[in-house]
Amino acid sequence: MTGRSLSGIGAAASVPSAWTDRWNAWRIRLVASPRFQRWAAGFPLTRGIARRNTRALFDLCAGFVYAQVLTACVRLDLFAILAEGPLTIEALARRLDLPPDNTQRLLRAAESLGLVRALSGERFGLADLGAALVGNPGIAAMIEHHALLYADLADPVALLRGQAPPTGLARYWPYASGLSGDAQTVAPYSGLMGASQTLIAEDVLDACDLSGVRHLMDVGGGEGAFLQAVAGRHATPRLTLFDLPAVAERAASRLAQAGLEGRIACRGGDFHGGLPTGADTISLVRIVHDHDDEPALALLRAVHAALPPGGTLLLAEPMAGTPGAEPVGDAYFGFYLLAMGSGRPRRAEELRAMLGTAGFAVTHEHPTRRPLLTRVLKAQKTGRLK
Repeated sequence: MTGRSLSGIGAAASVPSAWTDRWNAWRIRLVASPRFQRWAAGFPLTRGIARRNTRALFDLCAGFVYAQVLTACVRLDLFAILAEGPLTIEALARRLDLPPDNTQRLLRAAESLGLVRALSGERFGLADLGAALVGNPGIAAMIEHHALLYADLADPVALLRGQAPPTGLARYWPYASGLSGDAQTVAPYSGLMGASQTLIAEDVLDACDLSGVRHLMDVGGGEGAFLQAVAGRHATPRLTLFDLPAVAERAASRLAQAGLEGRIACRGGDFHGGLPTGADTISLVRIVHDHDDEPALALLRAVHAALPPGGTLLLAEPMAGTPGAEPVGDAYFGFYLLAMGSGRPRRAEELRAMLGTAGFAVTHEHPTRRPLLTRVLKAQKTGRLK
């Protein structure tokens, strides 16, 4: 009897799935029909949907052009100029060293993207998105950096098939190929990491209470932007930065210039050889997604081994499948890391599973203000701190 009941349940469960598949197949055939598309664009009840879908599809096709408009604005320092106050097209043409016609072309394009806004008297001023860029120099650095990414994605199919030549991003991030790099090769990416990490450091600290931490070690800490933010909020914990020797050397120099030489210790090394012990909390800020599964798990195990019983790991990075930000985690980071040659975006549940495999017993997510930029998992090693 039990066997028959289970069989019946299985058969019943398969019926909705079959109907769903048939319905979806019919719907896709309908939407793909040019005749239906023309009808839907004119019918009052479907006109709005059809127009939104047309716009969304065109935006996908034109996305590269939009990005290049943004790049031109950044390279010409348009947003910083307009931050001083609105200007006419003629005045901007002189400041940008562009012909007036092309100045107007750029301004109209930027206006359509919500970066600037047209004002009375043929003047232009900043719109909200342009103003946000003025306050976040790290974004401008990433926009300039994307020239490498666009070149690497010129033939995405070859990249997906593993047939593309060595990429610019792989050279830019030498550790992606297992190279430690010298002072000259780490300088560009260390500077970019520092500029972009400032964007998320405060969000991580808003999400996590570090008031009870005695010793925090930031692994892969770059030039120290995250620990500098920690030092600005918390006076008591001991702070250590760990990164590749050439990067740690740059961090020590930059932190000394910021007056933090005695507050943040910088140590160079490679986590494959083990991590320094002594910290009760270790942070990994945008580090795990840069590594393939095997080295990522090795890193998490190295963190677990370095922590004392009861110690804490803070893992902060953008994650795949983030509600409302799926294209960021799955499309942008998915292809960026593919071009880089190392790592992949992971969902929160994947990271929790990896943390469990590495030996961590308890994992909680701490909500951040902008999960599109970063989410935070807090994991704990079993036992009590001494």
